[in-house]
Amino acid sequence: MAAGEINNEYHMKRNIAILGSTGSIGTQTLDIISENPDILAATVLTARRNWQLLAEQAKRFSPVKVVIGEEEYLPMLRDALKDTNVTVEAGADAIAEAAAMPEVDTVVTAMVGYSGLIPTINAIKAEKRIALANKETLVVAGEVITRLLKEYRAEILPVDSEHSAIFQCLMGETRAQASKIILTASGGPFRTKNLGELENVTVADALRHPNWSMGAKVTIDSASMMNKGFEMIEARWLFDFQPKDIEIVVHPQSIVHSMVEFVDGSIKAQLGTPDMRIPISLALGYPDRLPSPRAGLTLSQYASLTFEAPDYDKFPLLKLAFEAIEEGGNMPCILNAANETAVDAFLHEKIRFVYMPRLVRDVMDATPFIRDVNLEDLVATNAEALRIAEEKIKKYL
Repeated sequence: MAAGEINNEYHMKRNIAILGSTGSIGTQTLDIISENPDILAATVLTARRNWQLLAEQAKRFSPVKVVIGEEEYLPMLRDALKDTNVTVEAGADAIAEAAAMPEVDTVVTAMVGYSGLIPTINAIKAEKRIALANKETLVVAGEVITRLLKEYRAEILPVDSEHSAIFQCLMGETRAQASKIILTASGGPFRTKNLGELENVTVADALRHPNWSMGAKVTIDSASMMNKGFEMIEARWLFDFQPKDIEIVVHPQSIVHSMVEFVDGSIKAQLGTPDMRIPISLALGYPDRLPSPRAGLTLSQYASLTFEAPDYDKFPLLKLAFEAIEEGGNMPCILNAANETAVDAFLHEKIRFVYMPRLVRDVMDATPFIRDVNLEDLVATNAEALRIAEEKIKKYL
């Protein structure tokens, strides 16, 4: 096979379900599919509420099925697609069922937050390949998901740029030879601000990420560095590393996407432009790499690549993430629910940026802890933590 040629043994046309097709990851996944129509097809598309864009995508890609999460938008979506052969459904259950459809080979889980958990579990039980962009699935239920992957022999490929980088650094290596993960962080829009300046930052300030274009929730998590805490927890489960063996470094240029250190002291790094279509493409094409029409990295553009330690005092949510995974049980689930509430409140200008970690700390302290958890425990924990978060938030209003 010539260099750069796609191996057709692996690439009989792959049918892709995109859970969250109207978001940042979803739309970029459709970019990759449109560039590779001979080997990739958009078979299922889902969205939470953006029925107009979902309808446009359905008309362009002709999937078998589309699902809108919020059922009030079902009549409009059905009317928009009445002249097509696309099946139109609505609701969380329909999204979860779509992830397990027999027509689907690969499920891209690009839903935001806790909502991605049940669809991912359904995809695992249906033995699908999962391109995981919903980090909260492993944050909330890493231990449960790990057990299910072994039981059903399903496969997860990471879509986050950092975890894709780690995955690539470990290619051809054994886990025993790897001693440490070095997870890079951009530092977000507030890397150079001091604690006092964070007191008055606005939603617009927090949404102004210096390097990446992402959805609002992920962008706020990046500004608070909770996103990196979630990625640390995700890496713990994806690659079987203990939290003490995961180091976080701030790398403002976002060119080195992460690194792995090996027992002999060698370090492998994966570099690339800050473009999420690169890790998405790898997850869709693996074990092959799909050719890209976009310009690659030119190192001469960067006079230097810098690295620095994160400021845990300025970004206490990062410290709370390490605390939650060390405690284990349902504590990461509590952490996630509290953070979802805090981010939503900040985005709606109900609380200030600096109050988010205080709220998360309050909820972690107040929600009952369970050491040995199953899925039912986590569902109940999420509901209880959300309830407590809504109660606790009143003191910050």
